[in-house]
Amino acid sequence: MSLLVIAPLLVAVTTAVCTLALGRRPRLQRAASVGGAVGYVASVSVAVWALVLGPAAPGAAVYQVGDWPAPFGITLVLDGLSAFMLTMAAGVGIASILFSVRYVSRENQRVYYHPLFHMLLVGVTGAFLTGDLFNLFVWFEVMLIASYVFVAFYGTDHATAASFRYLVMNVFGSALMLVAVGGLYAATGTLNMADMARRLATPDAYGIDPAPVVGLSALLLAVFALKAGLVPFQFWVPGAYTAAPAPITAMFAGVTKKVGIYAIVRCYFTVFATASVPVDLPGLTAASPLGFLAPVLGAMGVASIAVGGFGAVGRDRLESVFAYSSVGQVGFIAVPVAIAAAADPAGAFRGVAIAAALVFALHHALAKGLLFLAAAAVEDATKTGRLRHLGGLAGHSPVLSGAVFVGLLSLIGLPPLTGFFGKFLAFDAAVRGIASNPGPSSALALVALLVGAVLTILYATRVWTSGFWGRETAAVEVASADSGQVAVLVALAAAVVLVGVGFDPVYRFAETAATAALDSEAYVDVVGLNGGDRA
Repeated sequence: MSLLVIAPLLVAVTTAVCTLALGRRPRLQRAASVGGAVGYVASVSVAVWALVLGPAAPGAAVYQVGDWPAPFGITLVLDGLSAFMLTMAAGVGIASILFSVRYVSRENQRVYYHPLFHMLLVGVTGAFLTGDLFNLFVWFEVMLIASYVFVAFYGTDHATAASFRYLVMNVFGSALMLVAVGGLYAATGTLNMADMARRLATPDAYGIDPAPVVGLSALLLAVFALKAGLVPFQFWVPGAYTAAPAPITAMFAGVTKKVGIYAIVRCYFTVFATASVPVDLPGLTAASPLGFLAPVLGAMGVASIAVGGFGAVGRDRLESVFAYSSVGQVGFIAVPVAIAAAADPAGAFRGVAIAAALVFALHHALAKGLLFLAAAAVEDATKTGRLRHLGGLAGHSPVLSGAVFVGLLSLIGLPPLTGFFGKFLAFDAAVRGIASNPGPSSALALVALLVGAVLTILYATRVWTSGFWGRETAAVEVASADSGQVAVLVALAAAVVLVGVGFDPVYRFAETAATAALDSEAYVDVVGLNGGDRA
């Protein structure tokens, strides 16, 4: 059964190698790429069902690379949280690669597009599965190396400038992460997450001082916030999203951003929350690093909602609207996580808030993946992405426009779409946060969510009324949408509807993921830590 843990990683690596080897046979390369994506979905589905969700599933499983016991070897862990994130990656990944085959030119597909796509998936998968901090850094780098190339893929001045900004910020972030990882090793004597959680829970037994963990975790938070595109680290997002090929932008928004969010939840709630370290901040006193996370991440989330929302309202191109929207929408994920950090660890509310963040992350992955791909299909059909040149699309291409309409309604939060449940749960977490921790910061979180919801209605309405209603423009009159691209959009739109209509099992999955994130003891138990006491 433990082999199922690494099955998605093996499928992604094998596909990357095969598509690289088939570079001189483009038709076979495309077939191998699509087949590998289907295999990835299948491997994730089997692993998640057999190990986490099935009636006979153990709930979590571990794979020790080379049979080296933890904490000495490389540990890969599949539990509810990593399973939820892998499922999200599989869904967006298969849609993106199918769209790529119809959207990216044949010549550009041969320029290492498919090997890089699957290496991006390798990095994402490894980050979700890894059980130690150093290998989290390694998988981040695998993901980022592919991302650098994709941002500069078309070689234009805009792409080169965006890639350079993206490179500089992430190289600085990687250096900062190495400093934090090294400092945590010096402070705790281990990099294995389960071993670190165990040692921080009983520091005297291991002769360590957990006090430096607060400052070192703050460095990690900055790095993870950079990966997630949270304010004040959002500057790379609009440029990178508009420069990269559209299917990759869908992956950036739907998957790679979530790696940063996942890392925050995993490290802070599974690992650092076990530490008993007094944190005394203005207006907040706590006994663990979560006391630092709550106000700082909350401020980042509130600022992201404002910056992204107001930025999206003022854009005049579809991809720019959705790029700034992604900055704002990730704030809707960060705020419930911050609320969870401030919640009473003995109560059930912390798990509810984490589940709310995960549901919103799933909604964002599906809806924003759909809208970025739709923007590419519109521009491919009309040769323009400017809203003022796109009037009349609803009548000219009703199926394409219908898919966009579903995505926009989900962003707004209309029931029974996924966005309704994501926003409802985010607001529910904010209201409960006010009840449990009354104060200005709790009220600000709720106000920010309300302002963000209004801004989302404004820019989503503007996109629809300016780009799809009204009299047909000259560009729309001669437009011809690609049937393959539209089929992918319809499938994603159907997923947005179906996940909302059948939301109960989705929420149970999110609850399972939240429980896995918060249950440090279960995480330590599944890893095993054979021989860890001798470290």
